[in-house]
Amino acid sequence: MGAQRYIGADERRARLALRQRLAGPARAGTPEEVAGALVALHGTDPATVYLAVGARLADPARTVEETGRALYEDRSLVRMHGMRHTVFVFPTALTAVVHASTGLAVAARERAALLTHMAAAGAPDAAWLKEVEESALAALARRGQATAAELAQDEPRLREQFVYAPGKSYEGMHTVSTRLLRVLGVEGKVVRGRPLGSWTSSRFRWAVAPAHAELEPAEAQAELLRRWLAACGPATEADLKWWTGWRVTEVRRALSAIGAEPVALDEGTGYVAGGDAGPLPRPGEPWAALLPALDPTAMGWQQRDWYLAPELRPRLFDGSGNVGPTVWWDGRVVGGWAQRPDGELVWRILDEEGVGREALAAIESEAERLSGWVGTTRITPRFRTPLEKELATG
Repeated sequence: MGAQRYIGADERRARLALRQRLAGPARAGTPEEVAGALVALHGTDPATVYLAVGARLADPARTVEETGRALYEDRSLVRMHGMRHTVFVFPTALTAVVHASTGLAVAARERAALLTHMAAAGAPDAAWLKEVEESALAALARRGQATAAELAQDEPRLREQFVYAPGKSYEGMHTVSTRLLRVLGVEGKVVRGRPLGSWTSSRFRWAVAPAHAELEPAEAQAELLRRWLAACGPATEADLKWWTGWRVTEVRRALSAIGAEPVALDEGTGYVAGGDAGPLPRPGEPWAALLPALDPTAMGWQQRDWYLAPELRPRLFDGSGNVGPTVWWDGRVVGGWAQRPDGELVWRILDEEGVGREALAAIESEAERLSGWVGTTRITPRFRTPLEKELATG
């Protein structure tokens, strides 16, 4: 075998610009194109989905309308549990792949934990829970979409409560509906539906998950990894293990199954999809972007030094590793942004290397572009970071 091809930071940033749909010529026409290119959009914070899409559309004016259409009318995108027990937005065609590759193992643990907690509290058993589950799913199918409270009108047993961790310092009262719907979400039986309120609302309805084929886990893992490497490669084994939440043996098996090619990175050996080790064209002119908290590009890799200077992290991440809103210049994170209570969008450069007049003008243009489609909507990230809080309070 020949020597591994070296892919340096500059080339990785060029790949990021094109495949993450961030450089001007690479921007997308629809939310479906954005989600397909990125594989998954973080969905824990509802606003992130819309902001991530808007940052990548050639014309962001219809971001809210078009993303809502894709999620809640056409159902071409679906918001469901995925990797690392996290809520994401995926193309609906990936539902089976996500469920089999990441959901099955997590779902088994979630259901076992719920039954254990209920038993410890003297709550009803698994047979009772199965009856409630089947009744709730039937009610949801009749309604189309419903809140937990609405489902409890049809199935009152969803209102039952039990004590979680009795005698512990973190003891609390749990409602069956809250825990059961979470389990059903991880099992791929229900998905998030239309929110209650605006597109930034964290209160939502539930809907029956779209029907999908049952795939073999190994087959699904190979397909998910193939898609992700096509969008985000090269990546190290540590990146892949972190992003998927799989065991290292599963990552290695999937890499072998898809014929991934090893390449040399500054961090060590990385991998690209088969046939993708060659150079890509440069994205053209330098580009700027304002990406939201939890954006899939900022959160895409565990090892981030090639696009994010380590000294910036304490200002841009919270204590749990969630990234806040970021300002990008030509493939690097150079600062952060926030929205003040009066709606003003403000930003600050933290890394001034290579950020001259051209960069500042481009960043200001992106800020105006973002303000233009967000309008009067107020955005507060679910996970606050030091710089975001500082900028937001003025």
